[in-house]
Amino acid sequence: MNGIPGTSIIRPFGHRAGQLAFALLLASSGAAQAEPVFLPDATLACTREAERLAPNLSGHAVLDCVGRSAQTCMTTDGGETTIGMIDCLDAELKLWDGRLNAAYAAKMDAARASDAEMASIGASVPSLENSLREMQRAWMAFRDAACLYEQAQWMGGTGGGPATMACHMQETARQALRLEGWWAQ
Repeated sequence: MNGIPGTSIIRPFGHRAGQLAFALLLASSGAAQAEPVFLPDATLACTREAERLAPNLSGHAVLDCVGRSAQTCMTTDGGETTIGMIDCLDAELKLWDGRLNAAYAAKMDAARASDAEMASIGASVPSLENSLREMQRAWMAFRDAACLYEQAQWMGGTGGGPATMACHMQETARQALRLEGWWAQ
């Protein structure tokens, strides 16, 4: 037993021989496995073009930009494997996460300034800072639940990893774009 109910590890050649065989397998597969190459250019060029076509940030075509660089990365050596796909999607997720964090910080600064101005004139209005923070927390809970559901649909299959990472990338990109001002009322 390996500590998980209902599973066991069969060791036909003994513990040490199995460890050695596993180490050799990892070493040989790692040496031959190329790392995928991620470049953000496709996504960034697409978002710039979407902004040019919709200067008021009202169009939805920008959503088609999400994942462009990850898709390009998946066509490079090593990008077609499950691990390669996850690496490519994670690299683009980091791109969108950086944009989200920058946009959130800018919105938070503006919210604090607005709250201070409202307090200085004695206005009794809900705090933008608190509302923004609560909205972001609720979004994070939604993202996590939505991506857990995405993963569950794969019923433990190997596609679950890339699908979950793609979900996190898509949801993070949507939130980043929203905080950047896309689709503002």
